[in-house]
Formats: sequence, structure tokens, C-alpha cells
Amino acid sequence: MEATIPTHIAIMMDGNGRWGKQRGLTRSQGHYAGSKTMENLIKDSLDLGIKVLTLYAFSTENWTRPIKEIQYLMNLPAKFLNAKLPDFMENNIKICISGDIEGLPSHTKKAVKIAVSETKNNNKLIVNFALNYGGRHEIIAAVKKIANDIQNSIITNKNIDEKLINSYLYTTGLPDPDIIIRTGGEKRISNFLLWQSSNSELWFTDTYFPDFNKRLLLQAIDEVNRRKIK
Repeated sequence: MEATIPTHIAIMMDGNGRWGKQRGLTRSQGHYAGSKTMENLIKDSLDLGIKVLTLYAFSTENWTRPIKEIQYLMNLPAKFLNAKLPDFMENNIKICISGDIEGLPSHTKKAVKIAVSETKNNNKLIVNFALNYGGRHEIIAAVKKIANDIQNSIITNKNIDEKLINSYLYTTGLPDPDIIIRTGGEKRISNFLLWQSSNSELWFTDTYFPDFNKRLLLQAIDEVNRRKIK
């Protein structure tokens, strides 16, 4: 039977630091290795015909990490987006960001805004980076915006339904994820897409993210397809 390719896959890219430590490298070197895997994953998603790929790049909880690691993690997306922008344009890839970008360092925020602006008309694959993202933070921010719009008579209480709430989330306009994959051995959702994941299939692997590959991606898709047959 031909595999059914999901529309939207979201990935919690966990285990980069542990991958580096396991090999006698720094955590930052592990994050760099993860960025190369991420690059391959975007290519694999294009090849498979996936329409939306959400990547959990930096959570609101990650600010508690050592300052040097945070600085590296803030430099990494800027370098990645700047370097890959020509490829995104050539391959018709649209970049979206879910998260509080105003809380990012200026150089990271600048690279993010340029990538989003330059690729806004692309439509073959949407790569949505969850950056400075937290599910509870997202919902709180949405509630505040809704309350403000009610106060300003833009909407009323009667307007509030799932569709309206979706329109106030970072992921507005994107379909909910069909599959959420977490690498690195942990089996929890960790404040990721709390609203959007209500009907998502969850798939976990002990493999650290730098070792994640197309074979494992296809394994996740195949397993989820088999679940739906039962």
C-alpha cells in the first residue's frame, strides 16, 4: 500500500547537546550537528511532498541554559537563515516563525524578519520555526489579544470559538500537525503546540536529533499510517 504522506509534521529536535557530550564534543558542536540534520530534513520534506514542517528550535524555557550556549543558539538561526535564503528561494520554501520574536537578540530578529519577508510568496513547503516559543505563553498572549479586542469593540464574546482562537495563535493560517516527532528519548510534549496538538499523533525515538534521518522520518510516517488502519 502506498504511504500516505502527512500534510504537517512537527519535530522536537531534542538531544543535540547530549549527542555532543557523548562524543567528547561541546554542546554547541552538538547544536551545529543538529543544524546540518535540520538542513537535510528540510530537503527530505520537499522530496516527500510534506507541505508544512514545524521545527522546535528554541523554547521559552531554554533561556535558563548557560549564557554561552544561549548565545550560540541565538547566532545559529541567524547564520542558518542568512546562508540558506538563496536555497529557500530556489526551492520555493516559505519561512514562518512561531514565537515571540521581539524577545530575540537584534541580529537574530533581523535575520528572521528578512527570511520571512523574502519568502512570503513561496508555496511549495512551509518551514515554520518555533523560536522563543512556549505553548502556554502562546495561549496567554492570544487570550490577552482577544480581551483587548473585546475591550475595543473589535469582537464580542459571541465571536469566541475555535476558529477565532486559532486566528490569534502564532500558527494562524497553518493546519494542525498530523504527527509530532520527538527525538532524544524523552516522552513528553514539553509545552510544544499545546492547542494545535489536540488530535496529533505522537511518535518518539531514542535517537538524538543529529542522527535523525529520512529513514526514521519514513518510519514515523509508516507507523502512524498503520495506527490509522487498526
